Amino acid sequence: MAEPLFLLFGMLLCGLLLHIMSQHGATVNKSSKKPNFIIILADDIGWGDLDVNQPKAKTNNTPYLNLMAEQGLRLTDFHSPASTCSPSRAAILTGRYGLRNGVTHNFAVDSVAGLPLSEVTLPQLLQKAGYYTGMIGKWHLGHNGPYRPTNRGFNYYLGIPYSNDMGCTDIPGYNLPQCFPCGRYGLEVFRLKKNVHKGCYSKVGLPLIENSSIVEQPLDLWTLTEQYKSAAIRIIHNAREQGKPYLLYLALSHMHVPLAPPLPSDLPSSTYHSDDVNVYISSLQEMDNLVGAVKVASDDTDKDNTLIWFTGDNGPWEQKCQYAGNVGPFIGKWQTSRGGGSAKQTTWEGGHRVPTIAYWPGRVPANTTSSALLSGMDIFPTLLSLAGVIPPSDRHYDGIDATNTLLHGEQNGHEFLFHPNSGAAGTFGDVQTVRTGKHKAFYITGAAEACGGSTGRQQLHDPPLIFDLNYDKSEETPLDVRSPEYQAVAERISRQREKLLWDIATDKSVSTADYSKNKAAAPCCDPKQAVCRCHMQG
Repeated sequence: MAEPLFLLFGMLLCGLLLHIMSQHGATVNKSSKKPNFIIILADDIGWGDLDVNQPKAKTNNTPYLNLMAEQGLRLTDFHSPASTCSPSRAAILTGRYGLRNGVTHNFAVDSVAGLPLSEVTLPQLLQKAGYYTGMIGKWHLGHNGPYRPTNRGFNYYLGIPYSNDMGCTDIPGYNLPQCFPCGRYGLEVFRLKKNVHKGCYSKVGLPLIENSSIVEQPLDLWTLTEQYKSAAIRIIHNAREQGKPYLLYLALSHMHVPLAPPLPSDLPSSTYHSDDVNVYISSLQEMDNLVGAVKVASDDTDKDNTLIWFTGDNGPWEQKCQYAGNVGPFIGKWQTSRGGGSAKQTTWEGGHRVPTIAYWPGRVPANTTSSALLSGMDIFPTLLSLAGVIPPSDRHYDGIDATNTLLHGEQNGHEFLFHPNSGAAGTFGDVQTVRTGKHKAFYITGAAEACGGSTGRQQLHDPPLIFDLNYDKSEETPLDVRSPEYQAVAERISRQREKLLWDIATDKSVSTADYSKNKAAAPCCDPKQAVCRCHMQG
């Protein structure tokens, strides 16, 4: 009798062990599954545009982003790598300062090249690791041949090759100065109306590109958000159906001018520049709705295995007055009291401190805040680390792996973060400003054009201006150069700045961007038509 009982006990024990092992195996497989990544990059957004960054304002313009912050991590001292479009985007995708990757200022409509081909991008590395990679929105890193998104690591692309004010549209959005409509009846319109493109960079229609083909020129700004939303959701679903991890890079048109927000149904189309419509707020709400739709699609497909990282490419374009965003307390008073703007195109806090949220249910702790000093360059090493991908070892990187900040609440960020000038003053790419801890040192100050047209003059500072951002977020009063605090900080910062410049000067992996132009390089689906129109409308 004892033997059958022993056998029965043995069978039960084996079954229990097999069950435990299978459960353990499932856990291991689940944890080893490569995560999905969604990078949402807002354009020209202000730190103060998000409700959660200014709770005392009691606004409700960004409810979906508020919810994402409540369910995730809000990064309060996060910075764009540069204060203008192309340099910021190049640094995000390479993890390298513009002085290394070669992109120090914006590419133009007729630029022949883009991000140097010697640079290795985040999507290229993830694509090689088995990821499906899709991009929606503004590229601005080269629109010809090998420089296109689909040749830099993206399986799919739908978007605009540069900023949405760098070409005309038939029904323009809100802009200062006003951007007039494209000519519809042939090139003769440009000879008769000399100011027809005042406010636009180019007489070429703004193109919408899918992969390598222009599908609409000029595009319709007023339907662009819905097209982006549909394409983003399609990428998420397609990747799920293919059983692949994915990278979705969603580079929004919001909040860059021209703005084209939903308008009240009773507003005549002829009055789309009416002052009765709060254009910026409406656009902000539209952006938030788009982010919400992407979040819902992600949650419905692979909620526990998807990191959504929302941030901005630089601060508001102050020159655009009511069509520019809110910098919050980071108003750059030292500069504005001397004339000019202190947001986009400058290294004042309003130019590069951007609203940032990381959301990953079950991995990023909910309803948390971090004041770690971080940069958009850190997206590159962090996502590669989470995906288990090792970047090429033949080059220097400037971003840091922020995994422990995102997942484990660590407050460590950059000990020193360097802000290159890429806009208003100084040599493109010069290390103009340095942050360490609560201190920020300016070696060069200069202003972008402010609302109203004033521009402050460029100034070199030796010794540098140093601000304590804990007590002076508005950057109004620099420390006394005679104080022990100033002397200690200035010495450390100066030493590190010289160390970085020497490191870059002796770095054999530095790339050089080709900024030459040729009219034939402008994207054009039909040169015989006015503004390269793909098909006559109306």
